[in-house]
Amino acid sequence: EVQLVESGGGLVQPGGSLRLSCAASGFTLSSFHMNWVRQAPGKELKFVARISSGPDPATYYSTFTKGRFTISRDDALNTLYLQLENLKTEDSAMYYCAKDPWRELRSRGQGTQVTVSS
Repeated sequence: EVQLVESGGGLVQPGGSLRLSCAASGFTLSSFHMNWVRQAPGKELKFVARISSGPDPATYYSTFTKGRFTISRDDALNTLYLQLENLKTEDSAMYYCAKDPWRELRSRGQGTQVTVSS
């Protein structure tokens, strides 16, 4: 069974950092393009970052990350990560890791909540 389990979210002050994790099971993470997406209450699901499949993956980011977020993976642990730095209140959202097609519910895990507030 394919599973994605996110963790690492929480409450952080503006300017703070978090590291989100996504443990994959039932498939080999490095064989697929993988994404992080987020959804704030009442707003649409948005693409955050992507890492391509293969041994030397490329990474892609939405412009709003502006160098603050870093996507990576640990192939030995079959785990995807998203390092969040210099967080802003507008980064508050539920964050999901997702296979393609990332807009489909079946492609995502249950999510981890990030709240940025003073």
